[in-house]
Formats: sequence, C-alpha cells, structure tokens
Amino acid sequence: MYFAELTSPEVEALRSGSRTPVLLLPVGAVEPHGPHAPLGTDPLISQGMCERAARRLDGDPEVRVLILPALPYGVTRFARGFAGGVHVGAETLFALVTDVCRALAEQGLDRVVIVNNHFEPEHVATLRRAAESAGAAYLDLVRRRNAERLTEEFRSGSCHAGRYETSLVLADRPDLVDTAAMRALPAVPVDLPSAMRAGQADFRDMGMTAAYCGAPAEATAEEGAETFETLTTMLVETIRAAAKGA
Repeated sequence: MYFAELTSPEVEALRSGSRTPVLLLPVGAVEPHGPHAPLGTDPLISQGMCERAARRLDGDPEVRVLILPALPYGVTRFARGFAGGVHVGAETLFALVTDVCRALAEQGLDRVVIVNNHFEPEHVATLRRAAESAGAAYLDLVRRRNAERLTEEFRSGSCHAGRYETSLVLADRPDLVDTAAMRALPAVPVDLPSAMRAGQADFRDMGMTAAYCGAPAEATAEEGAETFETLTTMLVETIRAAAKGA
C-alpha cells in the first residue's frame, strides 16, 4: 500500500506488471484547527482517503494503488496570528509537487493523483497549476460537482475545523480531538468563500477568533465515517480515470 515501504526491485516490477500503478500524493497543511482539533487535520484527512481507496481497490485486476509519503506543508496565510501554522510559499509548493511527479514519471510511473484537503485559495490554485504542469490528476473537492456530494456544512463554506472536518478526524484519530473543548464550542457561521471574495485574508478578520468556523460541537465519528465513504468513492473514480489516462 505504501510506496516508501517497497524495495527498489519491487518498484521496478511495477512497470512490467499487469496492473496499472497509480500513486496517490496526500497533501494538506499544518495549521490551527480551533482549540479542539490537531494542527495536522488536513493531511490526516487526505491520508485517510488514500488508505481507504487503496484498501477498496486491493486486488483489483486493473489498478495497483500505492500511497506516497504525505506532503503536510502548504500555503496557509489565513492562520497567521495563531500558534502552530507552518506556511510555505506557493512557488515552493509548486516546485515540490511538480518535482515529485516528474521524478516518478521519469521512471515510468506517470499516473499520480494529488489528494488535498486544505482549501485556502492560493494553495488550491497552486495545486491545480502543478497538476496541469506535471500531468497529474487532481481530485478538486471544491469544484461544484464534487462539493455537492459532501455535507451541508461543507457546501455552506463554513467548515474550517467545524462539524465536517472534526467528524472526519473523530472517525480516524479520536485520540487527537479534545472532545471536552469541542463540545463547549459555540457555532461560528462564516461563509469562507464569500469572505475571501470580499478580500478578507485572515481568520480573525473573518470572525474566526478561535481559528474555527461551523459547528464542531455537532461532530460525530459516525458522520465522519459516512463522509469518508463518499470521499473515497470520489477518489476511486479519479484513480480509475487516471489509470485509463483520462
């Protein structure tokens, strides 16, 4: 399942096997997610999607899915002013993603799917540009056709460390959620897309004084598991399309 656990001869064998190898690159950002959820929420969700997709396609006669080491750093300017954010510039992110994809393509491993769960616009735009430049696939969850398949809170745009993301973390790593703090948090309705279009570029300016919005107190592991199923279905669809060169 994990690319980095293979030996060099095993990677060599991928190129001559009967199944098309598709490599998944989990991406996110290390940044504040309220007083209750871990800094690594975004890459944790990406990793969870990749692992579920790999398990679902285990033994598939056409596709061999392997997960690359996660890239946990991204463009995260909105969280400045809160402890824990680790920002990298857009060009740094672009160079790293494209270099990884091209290094693999040079070895005949040219089917890569970028799996991202950090939705700051500059970060998303950089990944779109990197995918196009490197010939990789990108599961773009903020595109309308994909967003419409996700939860009401996600569609509302009020979903940073809210019910949507916190439920996903509870489904995979409940030990990383401070549930006492979570249950005490009031709902903070913020339409992130509208705030961004209005030129607000800081969580505090958007009204997120504790680095979250939405309703984290309503999060459940059960909802997270259901959402992971939907996310995994979308990722499997993307993997199959990538395997066919679509």
